[in-house]
Amino acid sequence: MDDKIISLVDGSIYSQSVCEHAAWAAAQLEAGVEVMHVIGRREASDTGDRSGAIALGARTALLEKLAALDAERSKLLQDQGRAIVEDAAAILSENGVKQIEQHLFRGDLVDLFSEREKSAALVVVGKRGEAADFAGMHLGSNLERIVRTSKKPVLVASRAFKPINKVLIAWDGGTSSRKAVDLAASSPLLTGLDVDVVYVGRPHAEIEKSLSIAVDKLTQAGHDASSHIVDGQPETALGAYVKDNGVDLVLMGAYGHSRIRSLIIGSTTTEMIRSCLVPVLLVR
Repeated sequence: MDDKIISLVDGSIYSQSVCEHAAWAAAQLEAGVEVMHVIGRREASDTGDRSGAIALGARTALLEKLAALDAERSKLLQDQGRAIVEDAAAILSENGVKQIEQHLFRGDLVDLFSEREKSAALVVVGKRGEAADFAGMHLGSNLERIVRTSKKPVLVASRAFKPINKVLIAWDGGTSSRKAVDLAASSPLLTGLDVDVVYVGRPHAEIEKSLSIAVDKLTQAGHDASSHIVDGQPETALGAYVKDNGVDLVLMGAYGHSRIRSLIIGSTTTEMIRSCLVPVLLVR
């Protein structure tokens, strides 16, 4: 399946939303969806060598029982994984997706994902995984790993899907924000959507010129586009703009200008993913 959408599911509360966002993207791109679930090495492996803590006389019998338990646990993980991908495929089918692939893997998520994404146009993943700390608003560790390594746009699903009509492009004049505009102007994914290009900071001639160029490009591509300059800190000002202006999707670069930030998700990006109640589409 060429130019497919990869839908990464883990059975968490976000899995249904991931599938519904993937179905929306599939309709926009006229693409199929590959459902992918990975049983990690840590999940699949034994919890450790416990033989040293067992008395000699009972060691053989207990180790046999432990081996049987490990085998049963492995089978349960396999059954659970199969149920996760089958449920995801059912949600996609209910939402109109015709071409669906189901894949269940064991191993390292990033290693497997890096190979699978080569033929993908888009990756859809949940904001938090099954083990995420919701109280602490922590992002899922797998999300950060995927965003760091993916060479394709990554759509981070919000907790619940809602129709997408208006997009905010976070603009800083840098390479990643220009790529975000290029994607909006060229990809069928965002065809027909209204676009607000938003810069946070004090206005100056250079940024105003770059905003004008961005809006012209989007307008020529058929979008109802406009630019806006707002005051404040990007982490809070963009979130407030989303809430106050009916934005349904945030499109932004995954990283800032700093070379140090190339090693981690940029602070603004992380905060937008963490705090926004709308999906965030990240481009490299």
